[in-house]
Amino acid sequence: MAAGRAAGAAFFLYINRGKLSDMKYQPVIGLEIHTALKTRTKMFCDSLNDPDEKRPNWNVCPICMGHPGTLPVINQEAVNKVILTGLALNCTIAHDTFFERKNYFYPDLPKGYQISQYQKPLCEHGVLGVGGKKFRITRIHLEEDAGRLQHDPSGDFSLVDYNRASVPLMELVTEPDFTSGDDVRAFAEEFQLILRYIGASDADMEKGLMRVEVNISLTNEDGSFGTPIEVKNINSISAAAASVDYEIIRQREVLESGGKISKETRGWDDVKRVTFSQRSKEEAQDYRYFPEPDLPPLHFESSDIEAIKSTLPELPEARRERFKTLYDLPSADINLFATDKSLGNYFEKVCAQLTSQNDSKLYKLASNYLITELQKHNIDLDETHVLPEQFADLVVRISKKEISSSAAQVVIEEMVKTGYSPEQIIKEKDLGQVSDTGAL
Repeated sequence: MAAGRAAGAAFFLYINRGKLSDMKYQPVIGLEIHTALKTRTKMFCDSLNDPDEKRPNWNVCPICMGHPGTLPVINQEAVNKVILTGLALNCTIAHDTFFERKNYFYPDLPKGYQISQYQKPLCEHGVLGVGGKKFRITRIHLEEDAGRLQHDPSGDFSLVDYNRASVPLMELVTEPDFTSGDDVRAFAEEFQLILRYIGASDADMEKGLMRVEVNISLTNEDGSFGTPIEVKNINSISAAAASVDYEIIRQREVLESGGKISKETRGWDDVKRVTFSQRSKEEAQDYRYFPEPDLPPLHFESSDIEAIKSTLPELPEARRERFKTLYDLPSADINLFATDKSLGNYFEKVCAQLTSQNDSKLYKLASNYLITELQKHNIDLDETHVLPEQFADLVVRISKKEISSSAAQVVIEEMVKTGYSPEQIIKEKDLGQVSDTGAL
């Protein structure tokens, strides 16, 4: 019966996704996003922060293992990257803050507590605009990550890998401004892109470098908030969006059948495409926060914050606007050049060579061939020997009909293989075409 209801909900979602906004019970959704920062060392010690390390318990030391008598030291690079993220998201940066101990027991938490922030986060009251919508950010704070448990299939025991323990972890909490899986996808993708632009994190969800948790409830008929459900263990942005849409349908079915939503934590089954109950949450846990006695409070002058702000690069939305103004490209091309930063950088270098031609149509022609031809060869555009001026030369020849479209594909393939110029390849392979009727 339950399986049939889940399948029915999934089918309803497939054919009615566009009608979620018509429901009597309106969804209220907030996000918590944890991101492992890209730093050389861990948050409070000199152990390496290396997400690619395969040997368990290799990057550990007495400090991150919580041995008695050891003292933590704050990683300034991690602090700066949280502030940089906050500035990119229009947050207010705290001039004074401090770390706290968050007390709870779990096998992968070696100290028996987590050094985190609660009362005074580094960043507050931000906003991120995506697709014409604005999503408010409540806070961004800095803490240390826990280790990783590996459960034996027999269920008899679990192994602990502490390589991830004390890696600098940034937590972003939003206001409940989301109403659908599409909202969640748009926000998470843009946030992930911003993190990569500013160098704060690689934000690779497959490696666990970015973890999205969603809190979902439906408003009651009187408009008041309903019981929130937390969905965890989500391994991709698309799964986060799908879990939201599924959970909206599931909760609506429960309410319309006269049932009540129980406060619980649920997981996401990426194979069955359903959420499932993990544990109930009757009472909030008392973490007994208190100021971390082994770390000094942090103070930032306005000049400190301005110095960090001066390192902010051009952000994705600013790049989209600039590409639209300068090159008059379709939205799909612009989004691709914003998402794939190296591809966008290469395109700009090609356009710089085309400027002297005084023909704005060449930008679109360059975009077409760059996206459809050069990209399909799967080359590293930061290291390729196909020089931007060579690619620009080819675009001009195509526009002047010196070579055909099929010949241009051959030239690009040879350029990728040899690094030769278009002129040399055209001559060697006799690819030129005569357009002068007199000559013909």
